[in-house]
Amino acid sequence: MRKRLFQRFLVSVLACSTLSGCDLAPRYEPTKLTFPEHWEGQGVMQYGQPNETAVRSDWWKSFGDPELNALEDRLLQANPDLQAAAESFTQSRDVAAQVASHLYPQLNGAASGNKYKGSRHRLWRGAGATGPLYMSSEQYQAAATWEPDFWNSIRNKTLMAKQAAQQEAADYALARLSLEAELAWDYMALRGLDAQDAVYRDSVRYYELAVQITQMRLAGAIAAGLDVSRAQAQLAATKAEETDILAQRDVMEHAIASLVNTAPASFHIARRDNIGVADVTPAAGLPSTLLERRPDIAASEREMAQANRAIGVSRAAFYPHVTFNAMTGFMDNGFDLASLYNAMYQYGAQAVLPLFQGGIRRAELQRTWSQYRQSEDRYRSTVLSAFQEVEDGLTNMNRLRTETTQQSQAVDAALRTQKMTMQLYTGGLTNYLDVVVAQQAALVARTRLAQVEARQKQSVVELIRALGGGWTNADLPSTKEVRPFHPLQYEGLHTPKPAGGIPTSTSTGSADLTRAP
Repeated sequence: MRKRLFQRFLVSVLACSTLSGCDLAPRYEPTKLTFPEHWEGQGVMQYGQPNETAVRSDWWKSFGDPELNALEDRLLQANPDLQAAAESFTQSRDVAAQVASHLYPQLNGAASGNKYKGSRHRLWRGAGATGPLYMSSEQYQAAATWEPDFWNSIRNKTLMAKQAAQQEAADYALARLSLEAELAWDYMALRGLDAQDAVYRDSVRYYELAVQITQMRLAGAIAAGLDVSRAQAQLAATKAEETDILAQRDVMEHAIASLVNTAPASFHIARRDNIGVADVTPAAGLPSTLLERRPDIAASEREMAQANRAIGVSRAAFYPHVTFNAMTGFMDNGFDLASLYNAMYQYGAQAVLPLFQGGIRRAELQRTWSQYRQSEDRYRSTVLSAFQEVEDGLTNMNRLRTETTQQSQAVDAALRTQKMTMQLYTGGLTNYLDVVVAQQAALVARTRLAQVEARQKQSVVELIRALGGGWTNADLPSTKEVRPFHPLQYEGLHTPKPAGGIPTSTSTGSADLTRAP
């Protein structure tokens, strides 16, 4: 009889397992958007061909600056924010494994033993009573519970967790790209300040010579003391402006030090007289390919996919919730446990169907549909922002390149004017006020050129970031790669196996804040 009941139990379990797999989530297709055929960006521009990689993953090397390359490598190895983002991805993988564990039977084992002694004079124990004073019990047992996933509720939750891990992988890629671009942007700014400092140092030398000339003319009684005062004021003001440039450079150097995991007191970048990086023109590619190259767009799409699965979970709540359980073991008042005489078992099934809950399930279903539509709106907004950033980058890069050429012409003219004005003053053909005006115009033109050149390099960095920095959707881990370990794996759990090219352990030197690249 018991054997027949157990066989029926197994048959019911198998029948239920064949019924599981009814997916109630809507068929998911990412929102299809209509794109322009080409970018609008003003000026000379390049369009990437299908067989051409617009930007490489190590895009900063195209600037041809070894010091920038070393800084970027250091950032990727030890930046704390980047390593924290990698750990967030690891945790999301573990969350996905936790959710997926509910697809398997849950097995538990237990063992217990106890001994009890009663009082001889306890209440209701009469004189001459022969009942036992001592009682012992030893047992061990195993229990199993399993919830067949009839309506794909657990599978949809599992897929949602895996998609959330993919979203974290895209967020990691976005964080990495943002930090890479921030470092390159700061480096271009620092080199721009170097170029401005070189202009000021050159101007200081020139103004010192001008002071000497006015003093000599004053000594010869062919110039007024007012000329000397004007020359000295121009020199002092220029020195003050140079000091301000050096202060800005120090602050920028501190920002770079933090990005590469180094305390600013232990970090220094040697000055040079120019920006000294190559002029780069990245291929923009076609607008339709941008969706495959932006990690923030991929993250938004994965969020939309999760919202789609959440609808299936909400729909499953309208159907019966079934659970099977079984328990077996042995119990005895001694250690003679492993015998059929001392065996015990229990098995059963439970089905719960919500009948009336005041509209809670319908409210949840309506909320998930609204969340899905909201995720579509956010996805479209992310795509629009990406298009805007690329257009801004193209426009700025090309306009600033033109501005650099124009400003170079202004510098040439200003330097000629400065030289001629000083010659005229030395020959006594003009007053020193004209010299001061010419000197100020030349200084402004030269510093403006250095600023424009730095902004033009920064605009290239911003365009590369807007184009995705060489990242593609193929870099996302698949749902199979998300699982950090096998269900029967019990070793090597300190760190999961790598997925999506994201490191799973910190750099050995990340705690050393005095290590300069």
